[in-house]
Parts: sequence; C-alpha cells; structure tokens
Amino acid sequence: MEGLFSRAAVPFAIHGARKVDARGVAVHAWLVSDGRSIVATGDMDPEFESACRQFGIEASDIVDADGLVMTPGYVDIHAHGAWGESFDDGPDGVRTARAGHLTHGTTRQVLSLITNPIDEICANLEVVRGMMSARPDILGAHLEGPFLAMSRKGAHDPKCLVDPTPDLVGRMLDAADGCLRQITIAPELPHGLDAIRRFASAGVVPAVGHCDADYAMARMAFDAGAGIMTHMFNAMNGLRHRDPGPIPAAVEDPRVVIELINDGFHVQGPMVRLGFGLAPHRTAFVTDAMAATGCTDGHYLLGALDVDVEDGHARLASNGAIAGSTLLLEMAVVRAVSELGISPVDAVEAATLTPAKALGLDRRNDVTGHPIGLLALGYAADVLLVEPDTWMVRHVWCDGRAVR
Repeated sequence: MEGLFSRAAVPFAIHGARKVDARGVAVHAWLVSDGRSIVATGDMDPEFESACRQFGIEASDIVDADGLVMTPGYVDIHAHGAWGESFDDGPDGVRTARAGHLTHGTTRQVLSLITNPIDEICANLEVVRGMMSARPDILGAHLEGPFLAMSRKGAHDPKCLVDPTPDLVGRMLDAADGCLRQITIAPELPHGLDAIRRFASAGVVPAVGHCDADYAMARMAFDAGAGIMTHMFNAMNGLRHRDPGPIPAAVEDPRVVIELINDGFHVQGPMVRLGFGLAPHRTAFVTDAMAATGCTDGHYLLGALDVDVEDGHARLASNGAIAGSTLLLEMAVVRAVSELGISPVDAVEAATLTPAKALGLDRRNDVTGHPIGLLALGYAADVLLVEPDTWMVRHVWCDGRAVR
C-alpha cells in the first residue's frame, strides 16, 4: 500500500449512487473530485455532466455506481493492527496492518500503540511520526497506556504501567513531535489530572479509560481537557444507580466523544443501542483491532503478552482477559444496520464524522489539508461504494486514489 500514495492522485467522478453520510440520504447522487478533495456534488444529471466538463473529468475516470451506496471513508481512531501485524511492529508491520483495514474501507486511521516500556513506546511514536509524511491515511498515534489503572489493565502488561509524571509526559511529547493524537489515561492516578491538562495544552486529546474513576473524578478529567471516553463499558466502572461511575459523566458532557466497540462481544446489542440513545451524534465506532484481525484463529502477541484467538475472539492466554478485537469498521457498520436496527445515517456517522470530530479533523486535517468525515464540498476525496443490502464495501478511494 505504500506505493499507492506515491502515485499521483487522478480526478474522478461517481454518479448513480445513493449517498449516505451524517447529513442524511440523497438518491441518484453524484460527486466530482479533483484528485484530492470533493469539488462538486449533486443529484441532477445535467449538473453532473457540466461539472465533469468544468473539472476536466475523462470518460474513463467516471464510475457508474449503479445504485450502490456511497459513503465517506471510514475513520478508526482506536486500532492496534491486522493481517498478523501490530502498529508497534515497525514500518513493515504498520504497512501490512494498514492494508488490512484500508482494503475494507477504513481510509484514515489513528495507530494505537500498546503498553510497553517507555523507551519502546517513544521509539514507536518516532516510527509513526516518520511515516505520516508519506502516508496521509495515517492520522497519527494513540497511546493506550502506560498510564492505566492496575485494577482495570485488561490485556496491558502490568509490569509497564506507570504514573504519568511530568518527566514521562515530556518524553512522550518530545518523541511524538506532534504525531500524538490521543492518549488514554486513568485520571485517578496521582498525576492523572495534571497529565490530562498538559497533554490537552499540547494539542493531544486525552481519553478517560482503563480506569477506576468514579463519577466525580471523571467530571474533573473532562473539565481538565479530556475529550474522549475509551471504549465505553469496557475496562471501567459500570452503570450503577447508587454509584454511577464515569459513564454518566461522559454522557452528560457535550464535549466528549464516546468510543464503542460494536462487535457483539465487547458490547452486546442492547447496550450498543443504549449507547446511541445516551449520546446521539457523539458515539464513535472503534475496532480496538489487534494483529489477528483478518486472520484465522490461533496464537498471537499483543505487545509482549500471549493471546489466543478462538471463534474470532481474542483473550490473554494467561488469564482469559479480553485482548482487543478482530473487528473491522466495515463489520461494525454492517452489524449496526443489519442486526441492531440502527439507521444507516447514524451508523455511517459513527464510523466517519463522529470519530473525525473527536480529533477536530472534521474542520481541518493537517495531514491532507482537507477535513474528513463527510461527502461535501472541500472534504477529502475519501469515498466508499457499498452494497445496499449487505453493506459490504465494494470500492474504496483514499485521498483521491483508487484502492479497490
């Protein structure tokens, strides 16, 4: 996939589609791209023909969608790998894992790095930073650890969990050199709230997760600058009527985007529907996908920890704790629409505009220069054509380049 982005982007046009994005549905829709961004949209044939002439679209670069659903490219802000590789595995591992998600419609991705020794985390951040200039599909890094609660560590190596002291925060920011988009922090740690403030002031979005925080502590974290809740319901205190925990604090705060792993395993259907109802337009599908995504069942690694995957479910070999998922955003949308009765508009929004909003990329994109998350004028040319019945992805354009 590295070669994909070394090729020049080519202007293209799509017509005859049913457009679905966060703004609604349009039938017989079309769009024109100059090869980087969307420069014209509409639903009338004469206007389409005029736009193609205006922007010099050749007949060979016009795609007849023939009734397929057209959506923005999917945006995953929390995933660890695919196709047998993790985003911690160096440049070759990143390329392979990104290919596994990109071919299934995830056109932009934040690379989540697992808990490791600090030196290794900093080295992995430098890898991400180095790849971003050549890979506009890589939005930056997410650190899920090492600043997590021991009691809510999940599949993170307990030997590497530490308090976010000022010196460690400084080391990570220096190593990232601007590529760090998001960091999950347990705010109740001794330096948790101070770290949230410092990361937020540096332009990183802190996320509350893998924590033992109560309602009051979570509210303090959001007031300190946290803007995301890491995979709601997982690795945190649950909803209790006399001990509400951090979830109501996130639900009540309009500044907070809430991640949700819609695989039917981490979170079952009724709770996914509840999540959408609790925080409409603020629920973002994430995959938390690990290296086994797109692979057969078997033995894998998550950081330094052994993981067994059976029936597509990943668990630590040592204690059976859930160890990420094998989910693709494609399947999160399929499941939402086909199994859970969530409207296509809401499902697509959760996989596109909402995750982009979580990082401010719906307004700008310092990787591509164009915002992402909608099929609208000025937005990046990230486009999917999807089967109307199954919602499986048929065709993918990323940053104006045809992927499949």
